[in-house]
Amino acid sequence: MAAQCNLCPKGCIIEPGQSGECRVRINVDGKLLAVTYGRPCAVNVDPVEKKPLFHFLPGTRILSIATVGCNLHCKNCQNWEISQANPEDTPAAELPPEQMAELAARHDCLSVAYTYTEPLVYYEYTLDSCRHVKQAGLRNALVTAGYINEKPLRKLCEFVDAANIDLKALSDRFYRDICQATLQPVLNTLVVAKSLGVEVEVTNLVIPQLNDSDQMLTDLCRWLVRNLGRETPLHFSRFFPQFQMRHLPPTPATTLDRARQIAESEGLHHVYIGNLTRPGSEDTFCPGCRSPLVRRTGYYVQENRIRAGRCPDCQTEVHGTWE
Repeated sequence: MAAQCNLCPKGCIIEPGQSGECRVRINVDGKLLAVTYGRPCAVNVDPVEKKPLFHFLPGTRILSIATVGCNLHCKNCQNWEISQANPEDTPAAELPPEQMAELAARHDCLSVAYTYTEPLVYYEYTLDSCRHVKQAGLRNALVTAGYINEKPLRKLCEFVDAANIDLKALSDRFYRDICQATLQPVLNTLVVAKSLGVEVEVTNLVIPQLNDSDQMLTDLCRWLVRNLGRETPLHFSRFFPQFQMRHLPPTPATTLDRARQIAESEGLHHVYIGNLTRPGSEDTFCPGCRSPLVRRTGYYVQENRIRAGRCPDCQTEVHGTWE
């Protein structure tokens, strides 16, 4: 018999032997089985800045894992070879949740990231791993598009310390046309995660001709200020042509500079530019006196002056997890 998946807003009704849109859940004898459980297709040690997470344990290493699958189908996906792959077609390792913390500690990682594809579709594996990691005294981070129903999100956030959540545009049409999804569930994920104490950072990939107008950038920044707060870190990321968007040019540096100016003029305290080398564009400044606190080059921290979560010059509190 068919079975309905209630994990994400798509609510796939899955026939026996078939999978939902994410390719992860398969109907076996009327029950949904997450076939990638414990079988990551990517296991790496990264700088935490690569996620990007700039206000969460800067300068530390983070164990990063992913299985195949995603419930979105973004035409610009940078990891489409695995996010849009079938589990049976992709080599995978064996890494059960109870071994996650041990592997992280062995590589001097203070935290584990569920990243690269969509950790919310391999939900059970993410949840069980997060539990074991927290029990071992380490921390968990999600890198996600945030397309999930509220009930499973709340359960997962009990064990999550930080998240970088994509907000692709403040436009439902953009989500429908480019991602085969909708906007409102992502906005809900952002608000719920922040309300549950998750250290939320936001990434917006700026794509020429699609979401780079002054109005779209302004709308996105105003929503963040009103709903998440001025302290929320925002990463504007440079687009490069790939997957089904090879016809568009890379995002001009001037566009990213303009996006940052708009965000700061709307009152956001911590605005960064990624995938592009710009002096100071990845540095963290004090929201009070504006003195530089964390200097970065690429994914690496050159200097961190934050002490006990505060600016050493004016004692202003700096949002984030610093120790």
